Amino acid sequence: MDLEAQSIVSIDTGMASDIATECNKLLETQKQINTVEEQLKKLKESETTLSEQTIPNLMHKAGVEKFKLANGGPLVEIKPFYSARIPASKTDEAFSWLRENGHGDLIKNQVTMEFGMKQDNEAKSIVEELKQKGLPVQQKQTVHPSSLRGFVREQIQDLGKDVPAELFGTYVANKTKITTKE
Repeated sequence: MDLEAQSIVSIDTGMASDIATECNKLLETQKQINTVEEQLKKLKESETTLSEQTIPNLMHKAGVEKFKLANGGPLVEIKPFYSARIPASKTDEAFSWLRENGHGDLIKNQVTMEFGMKQDNEAKSIVEELKQKGLPVQQKQTVHPSSLRGFVREQIQDLGKDVPAELFGTYVANKTKITTKE
């Protein structure tokens, strides 16, 4: 008997119908999930437009930074919002800029090595000694996202300085904050 003939299995037609029904339910469920995810995406875009553009622009035109809605309603205020992320393609350039401008302390260095069994003594040596011995040393440099965001906020808001947006992926906006009593 050949392999193809061995792989043929007979299935009860009632079971095949049940499987087909459940597969159709799965497809419909996946379709509903995609629809809801698309609706959620549109709602989030609408929220961003209202929070970062429409309401701040209206309040700016009215000349107010915060106010309380009528009848003891929530407090509405506009607060600055900062975001920053170093694009992978700009890491070296961004780190150079930070170092050249006196902010190199934001950069975290992580040096890791892998050791086999019975290499505990070598693990206790300093990185340069390990490099001289030809052991595999890896160095990873990072800037923590919270530190970068705080740095960008400080430079722009507190010190009035510019930071290269193309290096740090900076995004600055005003956001609406509504505080309700709970």
